[in-house]
Amino acid sequence: METVHRDYSPKGVKFYYIYKALAHPELNGYINPVTLEERLMHIAEAKRTLGSEITWLADNMDNELKHALGNRPNSEFLLDPNGKVLKARGWSDPAQLRRDLEEYVGTVEKPTTVAALNMQFEPPPNLAPTGVVPRIAKPGFYRTLTSEPQLDKTEDPFYVKLRAEADEGLTRDGKGKLYLAFLLDPLYGVHWNNLSPPVDVQLTPAEGMQFSETKLTGPKVEQEADSDPREFLIDVDLGESRAAVPMTFRYSACTEKWCRPVTQEYLITWDVNRDAGRVQPRRGFGPGQGGGGGRGGPGGRDFLERIWEMDLDGDDKLSPDEVPEQMSRRWDQMDANSDGFLDREELSSFRPGGPGQRRGPGGRGPGGFGNLMERDADGDGKLSVEELPEPMRQRFERMDGNADGFLDQAEVDEMRQRSRGPGGPPRR
Repeated sequence: METVHRDYSPKGVKFYYIYKALAHPELNGYINPVTLEERLMHIAEAKRTLGSEITWLADNMDNELKHALGNRPNSEFLLDPNGKVLKARGWSDPAQLRRDLEEYVGTVEKPTTVAALNMQFEPPPNLAPTGVVPRIAKPGFYRTLTSEPQLDKTEDPFYVKLRAEADEGLTRDGKGKLYLAFLLDPLYGVHWNNLSPPVDVQLTPAEGMQFSETKLTGPKVEQEADSDPREFLIDVDLGESRAAVPMTFRYSACTEKWCRPVTQEYLITWDVNRDAGRVQPRRGFGPGQGGGGGRGGPGGRDFLERIWEMDLDGDDKLSPDEVPEQMSRRWDQMDANSDGFLDREELSSFRPGGPGQRRGPGGRGPGGFGNLMERDADGDGKLSVEELPEPMRQRFERMDGNADGFLDQAEVDEMRQRSRGPGGPPRR
């Protein structure tokens, strides 16, 4: 968020970051906080790792500011001293922001560049080893549920955070799979103590509900300590009830200075949490989940159906947090009636190959990417790492010559030329 004071001098400009919510939990190991104090801990960590001196503001735990600003994951606003919105973007655009500031404030003799800041990015905390306990592969589409930490029932901080997710069947029909992940909060510097009994979870479903398991026990790990999530996947039939389910979990937490047994409680509800963010890479959508040509290509009916499956709360609308990140960047273009949601007509108009997207000769999308363009889920003419086939993702950094996080026409052409070799056909 950017605030502009109308004295039309560069010194009258003030910049602010706003902590709204984590857009991508588990990125670099960070997870969603459960108290305002923990959000402030995240801000302190952001200052440490980014090295920026820009002032941070924190939204409250009800996310009222996030909702008021339109729930965009990376929005940008320019305000005058009276709070009037001069410019608003659903996705931050630094180059355009500079032009906006020149319009309202004027030019500066020596514009600041990112390189001139000499920012020293610090790594996140390095705790116990990871990659010790295999992760669970979740089949299909999952949405994060609203789970309420019972803060008044313990004096300990929530060293471990729960993320409860439901698949499409459970969200819509009350019958499907429930995924539970117990994630260590790195800002507390804790790890699992595997010399103690493994994590123990007790679920107490309401009458009429059927759970394949109500008592869960974590894996027995031979390594003394690790920081991997503890995960469970169970079958659930809610029947006619939608009552919240109490959950108690016990574990042993350690830091470099102490180890202790901890008991904590959550209340799992069946409401989708629109502020929970999206874990990346998103399982169930992206490269290898359909694609191809014909009807299943990005211009066909199957593309719309795959996108629409993200509407797991069944309100027949898509919000910014329900679509792939690449689509979020073009939200203002796609949301024709500016109501903050996409309906089926708006999505059809802006799907790759739809009336709102210019296509090149031979039915190819912008830039002539050929077969690779079939993986351009948002039709922006660029490929992100999530849009590539799995084998190519491992070589993404080598292919991304300008290190902008995307593959453009020249980079793909160069990649193809290398695969052909001197004067030969593409290598297999």
